[in-house]
Amino acid sequence: MNGKSLSDSCEKSWPKVTVVIVNWNGEQFLERCLAALVVQTVKPHEIILVDNGSFDGSVEIVRTFPFVKLMLLDQNVGFARGNNLAIKTACSESKWIALLNPDAFAEPRWLEALLLAAESNSGFDMFGSKSVTANDSMVLDGTGDAYHLSGLVWRMGYGTPAPTSAENEHEVFSPCAAAALYRRSVLLEMGGFDEDFFCYVEDVDLGFRLRLAGHRSLYVPKSVVHHVGSGTTGGQHSDFAVYHGHRNLVWTFVKNMPGLLFWLLLPLHLALHLASITWFTFRGQGRVILRAKRDALLGLPKMWRKRQQIQKCRIASIGDIWQVLDKRLMPRRRKI
Repeated sequence: MNGKSLSDSCEKSWPKVTVVIVNWNGEQFLERCLAALVVQTVKPHEIILVDNGSFDGSVEIVRTFPFVKLMLLDQNVGFARGNNLAIKTACSESKWIALLNPDAFAEPRWLEALLLAAESNSGFDMFGSKSVTANDSMVLDGTGDAYHLSGLVWRMGYGTPAPTSAENEHEVFSPCAAAALYRRSVLLEMGGFDEDFFCYVEDVDLGFRLRLAGHRSLYVPKSVVHHVGSGTTGGQHSDFAVYHGHRNLVWTFVKNMPGLLFWLLLPLHLALHLASITWFTFRGQGRVILRAKRDALLGLPKMWRKRQQIQKCRIASIGDIWQVLDKRLMPRRRKI
């Protein structure tokens, strides 16, 4: 390996891929994450690690991997902006952008499986990995993101036993950006992630916007990562996660739910938030959930302006979106 590129010479000519990792104080995960990329059967053309002003030993660990391009930021700009910065500076020859969390550890054929799926499914522009929990590979961390009629989102299969038999690739609402592949031209065309989200649900928002623009998402079960999940943000039930997740749920619905569906489903969406406020107050997090909803409301004028632009450019029909929404009365597995 050299410091300029990770590309290797194989019999098959693979499209160039830039792997992007956004890190904030992920010292305990980075060596394992980067070491897993070294042994990929298809080597990334480049790896860009964006460090969001870490104050642990993250940078020192990254520097032991000289082929990684390190973008040092002096503050935490969030997952959304961190990825956008890397996507804009990625090698112009890279056709694909693969996103990987620092607490996600890719199996050797992770990237190869994603690229094979992309090659075989030209009608798709987003590809998501199979994520199993890092401490028990027999338990799923998720198989893609679902979007409910109410505006609730979750990772499908979270916490359930991992299938022991072969799975088929299938369409999902959107990939979880902890381990996913996106066509770079599409990301640039859509402006990447919404940086107002900072983190949490930003990948669902991106997936929704891409769907509205006519793009589709595929789950690739042969592409496997072992994921810790919320490894640097205090866990999925932390005040940080609750605040950003539940603020961003509002913004995602307002921006993206198209036309008639917006007004038909709005009462259900409002009921979701009333239920969330009740639930988190019961759990002792009433102050943080109320702050999340207050800030969501304060941001509505800006989100409504974004909505107008998004809907003006919409290609997907109301029926297309209705078809991919989850319509179950009581989803069994939720992560937000």
